Amino acid sequence: MSRARRNSPRRGWTVFKMLLLVTALAAAGIVAYPMLRSAHSAAAVTGATPAGPAELTVRYRTDPASTVAVAKPWVEVINASKKPVNLSDVTLRYYFSADDASAAYGSNCVQTHLGCANVTESIVTAGTASPNADHYVQIGFTSGAGNLAPGATTEAIGLQLYRLDHQQLNQSNDRSFDAKDTHYAPSKLVTAYIGSTLAWGEEPSGAAAPGQGASAPAAAQAAGAPPAGVFFDNFHYSGPDDPVLAANGWQARTEQGGPGIHDTWTPTGVSFPADTTAQGGQALQVQVSSDGTKQGTKQAELMSTKAGFFTGTIAARVYFSDTPANGPTGDHLNESFYAISPDDTSAKYSELDYEYMPNGGWGAPGPELDTTSWHSAKQGDRATKALKKQQLQGWHVMMITAMNGSVTYSMDGHDLFTSDSRYFPRESMNIHFNTWLIDLQQLGAPRTWDTKVNWLYYQANQTVSGADVQKAVTGLYAAGTNYVDTLPKS
Repeated sequence: MSRARRNSPRRGWTVFKMLLLVTALAAAGIVAYPMLRSAHSAAAVTGATPAGPAELTVRYRTDPASTVAVAKPWVEVINASKKPVNLSDVTLRYYFSADDASAAYGSNCVQTHLGCANVTESIVTAGTASPNADHYVQIGFTSGAGNLAPGATTEAIGLQLYRLDHQQLNQSNDRSFDAKDTHYAPSKLVTAYIGSTLAWGEEPSGAAAPGQGASAPAAAQAAGAPPAGVFFDNFHYSGPDDPVLAANGWQARTEQGGPGIHDTWTPTGVSFPADTTAQGGQALQVQVSSDGTKQGTKQAELMSTKAGFFTGTIAARVYFSDTPANGPTGDHLNESFYAISPDDTSAKYSELDYEYMPNGGWGAPGPELDTTSWHSAKQGDRATKALKKQQLQGWHVMMITAMNGSVTYSMDGHDLFTSDSRYFPRESMNIHFNTWLIDLQQLGAPRTWDTKVNWLYYQANQTVSGADVQKAVTGLYAAGTNYVDTLPKS
């Protein structure tokens, strides 16, 4: 019988060396892991593309012109992962460079099958400026946008970017703009996030890391689906010819007739300028100008085209002027905010008015604020009350509450007047904001007067306090929601 084979000294030494090598490599790995982890974190801060397969894909297209009045980026988000993605967890960043230090910008949603009320937009100054990307438009989604299944797409989301001073935009130095992309193509220059994690694209060098910028993606995630029966607009439009203005149910008046100086209505008096005193930094401006002649007079009005306002609470933050923006004072000016039936011959005619006359009118001295509920369009068929001798220069929250057979008018939380059931609205109404002249005054020089509107909020069929209106409006601004319409479709 043979003897068992003995291990040779050389083989034992080889095994021992291998054990030493494994131990050394393991120790090196323990030391190296924090270094690798740190390097990965640094890559996230400096804007490298995330490791591994992208969870989202962003496709982009635009018009080719680099100098435009309104930039028109279109984006599409595709779920490239194998799990559903909640769109309210998703934010996008479209990077651009301000044309000059004083330029202020606005943005809005033009079109999407998700509903523009479910798309949020805000202009953010980058925490750390980098070439061609010192600002970005942050795009988010409310919970009403729903989920994206694996492989699914949001389809096209049309956006607008514009300067509030109406100057031309130079897109040639905007990081996310690419004149070649006139058809949809993946663009890593538009970044996408799920929560605070970069899920697509390449951040600008030196830009804030996900979740650490001047406006972190999480800020837009708090937006819930708009409640039923609400209308909200903060008037973030590029001008009276903005297609979004018409799509959202507004038009600048061109129809002639009264009130005031007949046949002097023009859309040129309707604009949406930057305003540092307005919540959100932008407002509707309705301007009247005159040199004392009919030919030299222009009146302005913005009116809703959808008669969706009936019972409930209507509120608007309005800026009344006691003095002209330029030129001499003394005009018999009427600054109005009101709801009115579309047909003044209807048997169910309804009208609820605020009219402020800083210099009075019709033989009465000013200042005077009239609150009026009409039963019909016939002269005098109304209930009215005047607040006299109180100058209202500045911003005020004006509210009309039509509930339980009575209409209450309030300003800045204080009730002014309540009309009874005879003057309660009987049919749906449109909203109007206008500025007009009761008569013509010869004051020796041209002048302009401005009325401004910061926002409009309406809750159907409910009494809402002023504090709750402001809370709702502030929440919509914080979410980047410019427009909501969940009123029943007629």
